Amino acid sequence: MVFNSTVFIIGSIVVMVVWLSVLTVLVMRAISHYNRLSTGVTKAGLSEALDTILRTLHMVRTKSDATERMAKTLGAEANLHIQRIGIVRFNPFADTGGAQSFAIALLNKQNSGIVMTSLYGRSGNRWYIKEIVAAKGKDLALSKEEEGAIANAMRMEGTHHE
Repeated sequence: MVFNSTVFIIGSIVVMVVWLSVLTVLVMRAISHYNRLSTGVTKAGLSEALDTILRTLHMVRTKSDATERMAKTLGAEANLHIQRIGIVRFNPFADTGGAQSFAIALLNKQNSGIVMTSLYGRSGNRWYIKEIVAAKGKDLALSKEEEGAIANAMRMEGTHHE
């Protein structure tokens, strides 16, 4: 009976020593592997390398968030910039030759902006500018040529009518 207990205890100790040896080898291999990965990164080893990576990751996230906010701001501002241009050439007077007069519409994403009309005649050239809000003249009626220039601007590829 004593013999069986002694064998059991010795056997248990041997199993634990083998188990601890296996675990030690595995841990040492893992540490060695991670130290090889961090070689040249820092002299302090894996811990310092991981801290550096975490600090860099935090900095990248902060800059990414700032860049995303800036992109949203620029996107909102871009809606106000001229994005659509339409032009119509025409001959307003029967006594002049050629379509030397024109109307040009310069619109933003909301189809607001200006329409400029140049009337060319023998006695000179006259310019008219009208404000456009949502594809309509703000305070003044539009000529058919000005409406055509606005319609051409709104048909530009990739635009959306809102």
